[in-house]
Amino acid sequence: MKHTPISRRDFLKNLGIAGAGTLLAASPWLSAFSEVMNTSNEKCRLAIIGPGSRGQFLMGFLAKNPKVDIVALCDIYKPSIESALKLAPNAKVYGDYREVLEDKSIDAILVATPLSSHCKIVLDAFDAGKHVFCEKSIGFTMEECYRMYQKHRSTGKIFFTGQQRLFDPRYIKAMEMIHAGTFGEINAIRTFWNRNGDWRRSVPSPNLERLINWRLYKEFSKGLMTELACHQLQIGSWALRKIPEKVMGHGAITYWKDGREVYDNVSCVYVFDDGVKMTFDSVISNKFYGLEEQIMGNLGTVEPEKGKYYFESVAPAPAFLQMVNDWENKVFDSLPFAGTSWAPETANENKGEFIIGERPKSDGTSLLLEAFVEAVITQKQPKNIAEEGYYASMLCLLGHQALEEERTLYFPDEYKIDYLNHQSVKTPEAI
Repeated sequence: MKHTPISRRDFLKNLGIAGAGTLLAASPWLSAFSEVMNTSNEKCRLAIIGPGSRGQFLMGFLAKNPKVDIVALCDIYKPSIESALKLAPNAKVYGDYREVLEDKSIDAILVATPLSSHCKIVLDAFDAGKHVFCEKSIGFTMEECYRMYQKHRSTGKIFFTGQQRLFDPRYIKAMEMIHAGTFGEINAIRTFWNRNGDWRRSVPSPNLERLINWRLYKEFSKGLMTELACHQLQIGSWALRKIPEKVMGHGAITYWKDGREVYDNVSCVYVFDDGVKMTFDSVISNKFYGLEEQIMGNLGTVEPEKGKYYFESVAPAPAFLQMVNDWENKVFDSLPFAGTSWAPETANENKGEFIIGERPKSDGTSLLLEAFVEAVITQKQPKNIAEEGYYASMLCLLGHQALEEERTLYFPDEYKIDYLNHQSVKTPEAI
């Protein structure tokens, strides 16, 4: 796969981050890039635990970073190791992650294993003094997520999660506009992610089915909610600067009846304390509408994935078109049609405006990983980035539980954290 990441310099220049207090208020984790740090001669010695398809995708960026040495690979599936060695030919190979953690020279680990295994690996890594990048969702249950987050806080080790939209320039600029009141009062957020495919990977032997296709089985995965919703639900809490208080929904297997155990069709409604709702819908038997977040205020709408925004009031039509329209109205108004008691409202034809111009060639993944490397080297945790990842995971897990139990669930008070008041955290070694 060919990667064309946007450079950090161009990214910051386009967003105007230098001295931009409002931008840092919207995305405080960008503090990782807000100062010129003299780390050019320092390295992050990194181990990849789970170098499968996602792990190798991330390695594609990390292998190009001159500040990274990928020194270890750990997996029980030999083909994954063989492919990953093409990206990191000098890395040592392990079959047990605990052996990786025993290596005192390793600074940090990246976890891209099946969801059900995240918690144990991450907790052990923090105890071993390692910094952690964990793919989303971070935990298999809400209790696991809470334990992982609290371990991060108690050890002071760097903790990043795979929420790449936090570093996507489209989303960052959109949030700056939302928080500045550009679109008025936000009253609804609609998110969806649709695909058309069975989500299966080829299996060389039947006994490897659950190892390779773990996303399809409840023992290892929670399906669409943890694999896709985790990204989009984070957009809602980012935009509104709070989390919803309850969720309800429905999930089913409606098309891919092939022995899988997780839903292929889900729909959730999250409700905030003021009645504002956020929806998430996903089917994987129709991709026509793709993915998007539609954040709707009384003055306008923003669609970050498309990189566009639309105001409710648009400029009037050119004089000629206005004249034709007036003429047509006069003609048809004179005809004896029965009047209606309502007026149909179709989608606005407004073409909108681009948030930052040309669509970037990266979704923020390269910058997310670069920020993690900088955080490891400087031993300084960017503000709120662990908290955003924590709540994104908690919300998708609560939604999945609502689907399973077919009832409305409230966010548990015991799992709430006051992340808006958290400051940047320095690790003990940096103090």
